[in-house]
Amino acid sequence: MKAFLRSRNDFQVVYRRGRRFEGLLMTAFVLPNGLSHHRLGVTASRKALGKAVQRNRAKRLLREIFRLNDSSLSELKSNYDWVLNAKRALPNDKIDLALEEFERVVASVATEETRMVGSIVA
Repeated sequence: MKAFLRSRNDFQVVYRRGRRFEGLLMTAFVLPNGLSHHRLGVTASRKALGKAVQRNRAKRLLREIFRLNDSSLSELKSNYDWVLNAKRALPNDKIDLALEEFERVVASVATEETRMVGSIVA
């Protein structure tokens, strides 16, 4: 099951306490949520993307990227709240580049999980 972050407060908590991952097409904020599923929040600002058509396309792309990465997300040890912020280049690029970038973010989160578990054991 996947849920979405809806309230401003949910987004603010992830922004304040979450880990930030910068990319060329998106910025991801990730925070463990202690739930049985991942939650997703997507933003596409007018300042970064312009007109509503571009913002809506960017949000659709980010939701689809998240959906397509279900298998790699399920391999993570914990479930997280994800906030994905679209950058200017996202709507112009093909989904393949954005998929690769999100996979790198998921791999970074997995690496941090193993590093944190290793430091607790040691």
